Amino acid sequence: MADAAQPLRDFKPRHDYMIAIDSDGCAFDTMEIKHKECFIPNIINEWELQAVSKYAREAAEFVNLYSKWRGVNRFPALLRVFDLLDERPEVQRRGVKMPEVPSLRQWAETESKLGNPALQEAVERTDDPILRKALKWSMAVNDTVARIVRGVPPFPFVRDNLEKAAPRADMIVVSATPCEALEREWQEHDIAKYVEVIAGQEMGKKGDHLQLAAEPNYPPERILMVGDAPGDMKAARAVDGLFYPINPGQEEKSWEQFYGEALERFLEGTYAGDYEAALIEEFESYLPETPPWKVEG
Repeated sequence: MADAAQPLRDFKPRHDYMIAIDSDGCAFDTMEIKHKECFIPNIINEWELQAVSKYAREAAEFVNLYSKWRGVNRFPALLRVFDLLDERPEVQRRGVKMPEVPSLRQWAETESKLGNPALQEAVERTDDPILRKALKWSMAVNDTVARIVRGVPPFPFVRDNLEKAAPRADMIVVSATPCEALEREWQEHDIAKYVEVIAGQEMGKKGDHLQLAAEPNYPPERILMVGDAPGDMKAARAVDGLFYPINPGQEEKSWEQFYGEALERFLEGTYAGDYEAALIEEFESYLPETPPWKVEG
């Protein structure tokens, strides 16, 4: 079988700097529509959570949009939603049991490329009904995204930043979204031309993307990950690189600051240290660990 990550292995630098950019919720304002209109209805439908749909929606929105888990791969996120629902008193009082999914948990913990191709292989190898159900759900999500999500442009200042950085830095997309959706969205809005590789979930985790394309080719202080989630910062740190946060709810302001100040600091070598630390401190204040229903309780 061909290695989906080969484009990252084959990548050759043209500039002295690397900027990796997340897509959903970072470059594109697609997180809300994808989760609220595509992921969550399919979670409720495929996993038989109609009786607690209100709480399933709250849990899924918290995990995927409004917490420190924001941006995590869809399969660990789904398991986190189940866990939050399972411990919620309102769900327990309704007598609704969460799906028992031990094989999905094991697969999510051990598989390095958490996407439909790897899951399809696991289904064919094991004929496990839980994995088959998870694949059905994931495929339904992709079908809904393809049908519903269109015409959503990049955030203001994204294109400006790509144009400004292109003469001095190599750029790649680093995302947990399926490659097909990434290619479609970046091509639709004519910004794919600015990046060397578009890397999605089939190519591995975000840290893997950077380790393959960035780590061998640039010193750590010349690698910058731009993202809207803690997983993006974790990926940057996996190669000892730098992180620029796009603050949830303040995306346009973050991109404007990148254009007016942070990008130049990175290229001039004055980004690391107190400047980066202050940005990260503000970023982390947007993403709590405790759900609001526990705080209220």
